[in-house]
Amino acid sequence: MSALVAPGIAVAVAAAVLWGVYLFALKRYVAGVPATVLTVLVNACALAWYAPVALSRLSPGDVPTPATLGLGGSLALVGSVLGVGVGFVLFVNALALGEVSYVTPINKVVPAFVLPLELLLLGADLPALAFVGIAVVTVAVYVANYRGGDPTEPLRRAVTVRPAQLALLSAGAYAVGDVSKRAVLDGVGLPPEALVVVVLGGVLLVLLPLAARDWPGDRATPPATTFIALGLLVATAEHLTSVAFSLLPASVASPVVNTQAVVAVLLGGVLLGERRLGTRLVAAALAVVGVGLLAV
Repeated sequence: MSALVAPGIAVAVAAAVLWGVYLFALKRYVAGVPATVLTVLVNACALAWYAPVALSRLSPGDVPTPATLGLGGSLALVGSVLGVGVGFVLFVNALALGEVSYVTPINKVVPAFVLPLELLLLGADLPALAFVGIAVVTVAVYVANYRGGDPTEPLRRAVTVRPAQLALLSAGAYAVGDVSKRAVLDGVGLPPEALVVVVLGGVLLVLLPLAARDWPGDRATPPATTFIALGLLVATAEHLTSVAFSLLPASVASPVVNTQAVVAVLLGGVLLGERRLGTRLVAAALAVVGVGLLAV
């Protein structure tokens, strides 16, 4: 594993940068589009972009089936799809109600959920330093919610304010997806390219009926080029994420990938002029320190 850590971390960092840009783009360019519709359109474009990669690198034997996966592998694959799909829909709804530099640091506490899940479900070892990392990530959520005055107010906001609630629920769903990805890639040996296709396509199929219900109809929507560009971004980021999870434990890959919060907060504060940028940068920085401790 040690020989793979360095390249694995580098791939995870590259994925984090692309996901951070994607989070900013959601708020900047497709605000108002229903989450289900957005997911279906972006994933369809992402699959179209990724098709040449999948066709050139995968053989028919790489396509997962219940027989090759077994019960555990099948459940893990379903968890990957549902974790990503539900997590994204919840996050987009949180983003619609709150500023990107407020919602993102809260949503990116995914590692705090990943560690106990990986410990319980995959039997991973939990180093003592990981507890420190979890504590720092928790403080990051506190800082993101703090507006002065009563020091207990941020704790109440994190569980009572709708954008924060949705962001935390999204983090939990993403954690299920991350642990499931690692189980499929490591335990079953599924190629990363196959996982990308299954996750993108599975989320699309699961949300398609809901997207048909939520379709904007005559309402104005962004041009098709916007979804095509976002699809390319997602296809590349999802590929890098799957490669990172194939090289690293979920408790290491997830914290690094979720440093995307820093990119999103910087772009949201600088380009969108969102308020309280300084405080939220502190929250994002604490999140980075926390996930760094988790990755040690």
